[in-house]
Amino acid sequence: MIRRPTRYPEVPAPASAPALDALLRQARAQCNDAVCAALLYGSCLRGGDIFDGILDMYLLVDSYPAAYQRRLPAFANRLLPPNVFYLEQAADDGKQPSPQAPPLADAEQPPVRRASAEQSPPNVADDGGKPADGRAAGSADSNILRCKAAVISLDDFRDGCSERWFQSYIWGRFAQPAHILYSRDAQIRAEVEACLLSACATLLARSLPALPPEGGIDELWAGALALSYGTELRAESPGRPAALAAAARPFYADLTQQLAAPDGGFTLREDAAGARYRCRVPARSRRAARGQWRRRRAQGKLLSILRLVKALFTYRGGLDYIAWKLERHAGEPIIIPPKLRRRPLIHLWPFFWKLYRRGLFK
Repeated sequence: MIRRPTRYPEVPAPASAPALDALLRQARAQCNDAVCAALLYGSCLRGGDIFDGILDMYLLVDSYPAAYQRRLPAFANRLLPPNVFYLEQAADDGKQPSPQAPPLADAEQPPVRRASAEQSPPNVADDGGKPADGRAAGSADSNILRCKAAVISLDDFRDGCSERWFQSYIWGRFAQPAHILYSRDAQIRAEVEACLLSACATLLARSLPALPPEGGIDELWAGALALSYGTELRAESPGRPAALAAAARPFYADLTQQLAAPDGGFTLREDAAGARYRCRVPARSRRAARGQWRRRRAQGKLLSILRLVKALFTYRGGLDYIAWKLERHAGEPIIIPPKLRRRPLIHLWPFFWKLYRRGLFK
């Protein structure tokens, strides 16, 4: 149906800063220098200001045993990748990693400041949002570079960007613009670029049969991203995928040109409104694709819950992170009951159900 793209569109790097170099050194040290590549994506990359919110970074490691010194975090990472931890770096300290972050030998307790039930943590966001207290980038807090780092092996990343993974957790994310911040050598960089192209092709190939047969390029990618977003528990507004597609219009225009395959029934044409696509898909294939996306939504919601549960044990302040993330998008306070902190595995489920009933995530 589509062609395989051969050239990853250029994604501008964020403004260089000594703190970013120091943050990367800190991340590599925490992973025992097993990091073979580091990727940036999300709103800080789109906006170009790494201090305006939370930087999203993916660390691709040689293997989980190489990245950790204890079996539990390595097992958790292998069982349900990625593991996530928090980093921060002072803007005026680009020479040495922050002393607050211990190696990942104790990765089941990453270095996130714990917040009280009445105060959401200003640290962690899934898409690089602004600090929870709403302070502008020009405030004193803009002197701290904050980062949410996700750890995944290069092998799992390669599989996760391809059609070998049924779920869209990786290929849906990395069908969005990403910047290779670091690669160990030219061969690794080429492998990572191939993975990113594979993610884009996988999202489009699996989305086209479930999307309208023709429309604009923005509509095409907004629809594809919406299908991927719908497989996770997310608190973002329904207009988020459309905003992402519009913000990366040149990126997606380039990709669509590469992916178009007239022989496969996926064509592009120009009219007064701009470039438009048309896709010929048999009715049987459309029904099958809609069924596959229904299964992805059901499975993906469950996996999202399991990742949240895992975060309680692999992420220091996991409950506060979850509450803060929901609060940031919902605009209303989320209070963690004391009994939930004492026995999270028992009281987590009714707590989540109440939040779901309130419409705080879908």
